[in-house]
Amino acid sequence: MLVPVVMYYIVIHYFPIYGLVIAFKDFTPFKGIGNSAWVGMKHFEAFFNSYYFGRLLRNTVLISFYDLIFGFPAPIILALILNEVKRQAFKRFVQTVSYLPHFISIVVVAGMIIDFSARDGVINQVLAWFGSTPVSFLQNQDWFRTIFVGSNIWQGIGWGSIIYLAALSAISPELYEASRVDGANRWSQMLHITIPGIMPTIIIMLILRVGHMMDVGYEKVILLYNPSIYETADVISSFIYRKGLLEMSYSYSAAVGLFNSVINFALLLSVNRMARKTGTSLW
Repeated sequence: MLVPVVMYYIVIHYFPIYGLVIAFKDFTPFKGIGNSAWVGMKHFEAFFNSYYFGRLLRNTVLISFYDLIFGFPAPIILALILNEVKRQAFKRFVQTVSYLPHFISIVVVAGMIIDFSARDGVINQVLAWFGSTPVSFLQNQDWFRTIFVGSNIWQGIGWGSIIYLAALSAISPELYEASRVDGANRWSQMLHITIPGIMPTIIIMLILRVGHMMDVGYEKVILLYNPSIYETADVISSFIYRKGLLEMSYSYSAAVGLFNSVINFALLLSVNRMARKTGTSLW
């Protein structure tokens, strides 16, 4: 029963790692990976010395940081709120509504954002009621990070809360009963029973989240950005897409992608080591 799973990871995840050698070569499809010339660290040096390196790194780190600061706690807060709701019908309704955006295609979400944030869109119509002048949000580089992170939270908050709701259901009801006997109110129960009860789950999810810190999805970025907001919208993944697929600079884009993966791996190791001091870690 384990063989299909092992074969899947070997063929799909491990075997393609061999292709990373093109980051150190001048790869051309006609010569293939084996016959392409070795160039060492040429592509890495070109990326580090390029005009775009600072901008790409800054945008990727800032968007990931904002998504971590505001996006990571959002499902936890929603799960804690839903855990306090006693009316099951209302609780199920909120869960269903919050889950639905997760199943909407990124293309559809991007289209909704473009329509809503246009000068004649819903957002500007609402702002007009308060006397505000129309704003072209996606033409203003100062708004891109807010829109990107906010839409991520909206789309993922419900789905992300599932694992925390499962962790909350594993907390023994006897702990709450004993705390009520001792005179604890709902707020005290949350602080001293609920949050500590799901803390191992929070730590594991935080480690996994930080391990993908540099992986800002290029799909939504490409669908939303335009040359006028490259200064704050262009990230490493969208740069790899342009270089690798549009300009066919395969070796250069592979070098940039490898650099991105190494940073993610280093972050994962660092956070896991720090989390080990709490008694909870991936390994």
